[in-house]
Amino acid sequence: MKEKIKLILRKIRKKIVEYIATNRLFLSYVIIALIGLVLVRNFTIGNASSFKPFIVDVALVFMLGCIGYLIKPKHQYFYFLSLIIIFTVMEVINSIYYTFYFSFASLGELSTAGQTETVMGSIFEKLKFTDLIYIIFPFIFYFIHKKLIRTPYYKYMSLVEKGKKMCVGTLLVGCICLAYTFVTATKTDYSRLAKQWNRVYVVERFGLVLYQCNDIIQTLTPKISSLFGYEESAQKFMKYFTDPENDKYKESNRYTNILDGYNIIFIHMEGIETYLMDLEFNGVEATPNINKLAREGMFFSNFYPQVSIGTSSDTEFTLTTSLMPAQVGAVFTTYYDREFTTIPKLLKEKGYYSFSMHGNYASMWNRSKVHKRFGYDDMFFEESFVYDKDDVINLGINDKLFFEEAMPILENIEATHDNYMGTVITLSNHSPFKFLDKYGEYDMTTTYQECDDNGVCKDVTTDYLKTDIDGPYKGKEVYKSAAGNYITSAHYADAALGEFFQYINDSEYFKNTVFVLYGDHDAKLTRKEKNFLYNYDYRTGELKDESDPTYKEYDWYDHELNKKTPLIIWTKNAKLRSILNGEVDYVMGMYDVMPTLGNMLGISNPFALGHDIFNIKYDNFVVFPNGNIVNNMIYYNNSTGQSKIIKENAELTSDYISNLVSKSEKLLDVSNAIIVHDLIKNEGEKVLTIKETGETQ
Repeated sequence: MKEKIKLILRKIRKKIVEYIATNRLFLSYVIIALIGLVLVRNFTIGNASSFKPFIVDVALVFMLGCIGYLIKPKHQYFYFLSLIIIFTVMEVINSIYYTFYFSFASLGELSTAGQTETVMGSIFEKLKFTDLIYIIFPFIFYFIHKKLIRTPYYKYMSLVEKGKKMCVGTLLVGCICLAYTFVTATKTDYSRLAKQWNRVYVVERFGLVLYQCNDIIQTLTPKISSLFGYEESAQKFMKYFTDPENDKYKESNRYTNILDGYNIIFIHMEGIETYLMDLEFNGVEATPNINKLAREGMFFSNFYPQVSIGTSSDTEFTLTTSLMPAQVGAVFTTYYDREFTTIPKLLKEKGYYSFSMHGNYASMWNRSKVHKRFGYDDMFFEESFVYDKDDVINLGINDKLFFEEAMPILENIEATHDNYMGTVITLSNHSPFKFLDKYGEYDMTTTYQECDDNGVCKDVTTDYLKTDIDGPYKGKEVYKSAAGNYITSAHYADAALGEFFQYINDSEYFKNTVFVLYGDHDAKLTRKEKNFLYNYDYRTGELKDESDPTYKEYDWYDHELNKKTPLIIWTKNAKLRSILNGEVDYVMGMYDVMPTLGNMLGISNPFALGHDIFNIKYDNFVVFPNGNIVNNMIYYNNSTGQSKIIKENAELTSDYISNLVSKSEKLLDVSNAIIVHDLIKNEGEKVLTIKETGETQ
C-alpha cells in the first residue's frame, strides 16, 4: 500500500513539474496578474488575504488566459502581455480613483474626463507610490519573455503543446472557481452585484476584475435602455407615484406660500461640513460667518448630501429635482438630455427669471448643457469674470474675487427683473487644500505647559494642525495634517462668504431676497485624517490611547454621521426673519430641499422623492446612493447589513430595519428608472391623469 501511495505521489509530482515546465509563460501571466489584483485590494480596501475575491480573480484570469492556448506558442506572449497591460491600466486607474473618492472607477467616468479636467490637480496631489507600482508588471513579464527566448522553450512548445486541450482544461478550472463563487454567494451579494450601488462591497466580495466586467455591462445599460426593461420600469414609476402613501406628507403647514413672490438665491458652499461650526482656536471660530448666518436664519443641523460619483453635480441635480443620483455614471454627463422637473422650470411658470453663476469653465460637469435643460435663462461662468492666474485657488477664481465681481451682476439682475432665482456655486474650499499662502492667516496654535523633572514648567506652543507631521498610525501607517489644511481652507471660504453677506446687508437691494446656503458634500477626508483632528496628542506626538479619558470614539459610523453639511435659510427681510429662524434638527437629505422650499415658494414637484421636512418631521429617512440609510433612530450600513442605534434608548421592532431597507430600495429603483428611461417625459402625464381621475392600472 505504501509503495502504491508513493507511486501515485511520484506521478502527481511529475505531472506538476511537467505542467510548470510546459506552461511557464501562462503561469507567469497568471502570477503577475494575481499579484497586481491582490495588491490593489490591499492598498485600497485592505482585504488582500480574503479568499472570496481571490478565487474570483483566479477564475477570470484563467478564463481570459485560456484563449492564449489557441494561439501559436511564439505569438502567445503578445496576447498575455495585452491582458497584463489591461489589468495594469485597470489597477492604476482604480488605485488613483480610490485615493480620491474612496470608491472604484466606472467606465462611465472615462467618458466624463473632459468634463472633470480641473479636478485632476486634486487627484495628482494625493497620488502615492502605491498608485503607480503596477506599472512594473508589464516590464517584468517582458523580461520573463526575453529569458524564455534564449531557451528552446517556444520551439519545444510548438511541437508538444496541445492547444485546444489546454484551453478547455484551463477554461474548466476557471468555470469551477467561478461556480464555487456563485454557489456560495448570498442573495445580498447578488443584489449588490446587480445594482452596483456599493462598489467597495462588490470588489470586497467579487474582486476587481468581475467588478470591472460588471461595470462595463452597467455602463452600457443606458445605451440599450430603450430596448430592455422599459415596461417594468414604467410600471414601477406608475405604482410608486400613484400610491396614496406618497401623498401622506403633503398637507399645508405654517410655511406654505410664505416665500411666494420673493426672490431666492442658492449659495452652493463647496466642501463645507457642519462640524466646522463647532471648532474654535484661540477664541476664533473656524466658520464665524456661517455660524452668524445660522444664528440669524433657519439652520438645519441634521442635513445630509446624497452624492455619488458626480459629487457637486449630483448635489445640484438632487437639490433641484428631488431625485437621487444615477446608479451608473453622473446625470450631468450621462443623462443630461433627459426631461426633469426642476426648481427653475417651476418658478419660470410663475414669471421668474433664473441664472447660475460659477467661477469655473461652463464645460465643467457639462453645466453649459445641463443648466439650459434645467431651465436657467442665463449662465455667468468663468468667461464672465476678469482675473489672472494669480487669482486662482484650486479649481478656479478665488471666492473673494468671485463674490466681489458677482455683486454688480446680482444688482443688475435685481434691477431688471421683478422676480428671480439663482444658483451661485463657490470653488475655493475644494481639495487638495494646498494654497496655504493664499488662504490668509488663521491661528490654530495650541499652547500647553511642559514640566521637567525638577518641576520647572514652561509654555510650549505647537502648530501641529498646519504642519505636515509624519508618524506611526497604529504602528504601521503615515498620517498627515490634512484636517488642518482643510480647516484653513474652510476658514478662508467662510471669510469670503462673510464679505459677500456684509455687502448684501449694506446694499439697498435684496430686501425681498432669500438666500439658501448649503454644503454640497463632505471634504473627502478619510476617517484616519479626521481621527487625527480628534485624537492626536500634541504633547506626546502620538495618537491617544483608548484608555485616555480625553479619547474620542470615532468609528466608521461616527465618520459617516460626521459628513453632515450646513443648510441655512437666511434673509435680511425683517418680516421673514421673524418666522424663518431657529434650529431644525430633523434628519433631512438633499432630496428634501425642493419639497420643503417648494411649499414655501408655492410650487410643487409631483415626482419628488423627498418630503417637506416640516410635514414628515421625525418620520423622515435619508437614503444614500450606496444604499446606506440614516434617520433619527439608526444609521444602516448597506455594505455589512449592520446598523448603529443613534437615538438613546430607542426600541426597534425586529422588522424595523427590513421595512426601512425595502422603502429605500424602492426609492432608489424608481429614481434610477426615471433617469435611465426618461419616464417623466414619457409617462409623467399618464401618472398625473391617473392621480387626478382616480383611475387604476
